Amino acid sequence: MCELLGMSASVPTDISFSFSGLIRRGGETGPHKDGWGIAFYDGKGCRTFHDPVASAESPLATFIADYAIKSEIVISHIRRANRGRVALENTHPFIREMWGRYWCFAHNGQLSGVKTLPLSAYRPVGTTDSEHAFCWMLSQLRARWDKMPTDRQLHAAIAEMAASLSRHGVFNMLLSDSRSLFCHRGTHLVWITRRAPFRAATLLDEDVTVDFAKHTSPSDVVTIVATRPLTGDETWSPLPKGALVAFRDGQMHER
Repeated sequence: MCELLGMSASVPTDISFSFSGLIRRGGETGPHKDGWGIAFYDGKGCRTFHDPVASAESPLATFIADYAIKSEIVISHIRRANRGRVALENTHPFIREMWGRYWCFAHNGQLSGVKTLPLSAYRPVGTTDSEHAFCWMLSQLRARWDKMPTDRQLHAAIAEMAASLSRHGVFNMLLSDSRSLFCHRGTHLVWITRRAPFRAATLLDEDVTVDFAKHTSPSDVVTIVATRPLTGDETWSPLPKGALVAFRDGQMHER
């Protein structure tokens, strides 16, 4: 299985602390050594970085962790290959344009028979079941609406498709349209919201502690979503199983 990491924040925030813990799991403290990727939204723009090598051994991953890019929405993934060879085109997250926005998707799990689902407007570049599922979701949305629907309509449609994909196997997902971070838990996905009064936290996978009070303002709200807890001195909560949850500006927007 792979591991996911996402962030939704009320102000541009760097994810260096959490990302530093995640990349250690890519071939050092965990077996997810078959590539990694990360996407940072900047307004409607999106910076993406991918590498098909173990994140714990990737100079690019170390650079990204040190560079501290600030963003309001981040999606990251470390891969343990099960469908599709180890290659750059098979590393998550995957990006496509729809309705004048960049959509970003990362998935953890295996989906049997998903490649029988019909595609239209969007096609995979690689060979993973995950990218096919993403292209199917976007194709379905594009077929329903030729422009961005209401938030309620969009949430209901994504929830419906996530439930359908879950019938093919394990479907843990992070998805964003540059406004919201959509999260679907099939088996494992936890979250934590940090807000004032901010405290210190220590990573489980690396001997690093950060006092968030020194790097935030009292009005900041930051939510982190991950496959497994990244810190040992904070309380992480599981997302509701089988439900779609959306975060916007660090706050739970819909569920």
